[in-house]
Amino acid sequence: MDTVFHALGDATRRRMLRELSEGERTVGQLAEPFAISLAAASKHIKTLETAGLIRREVRGRTHICRLDPGPLASAHQWLGVYQRFWTERLDVLEGLLRQEDAPPPSKPKGEDP
Repeated sequence: MDTVFHALGDATRRRMLRELSEGERTVGQLAEPFAISLAAASKHIKTLETAGLIRREVRGRTHICRLDPGPLASAHQWLGVYQRFWTERLDVLEGLLRQEDAPPPSKPKGEDP
């Protein structure tokens, strides 16, 4: 899990994963949107590969990358615990704020102040 979050900690790698979510790409295609060398792109790809987030296949001299969503599902499940935690806390806060904003209950007619 640590390697997944390390890999996701970089904006370049996150964008590469977004690209791969639309289909397989070559290393050159993944490097293209960035002002980086193929060697630098390869280092990012190796980090994603080590984390199990992508699979690389060599076809002749071309390296084809594709997304492997399994580790992302594990990270999503782990984060879900904290999502529930914060959702519950925010629901309690919302209830308190609604109570505070609610008008005071009206007194029945004929009652003395």
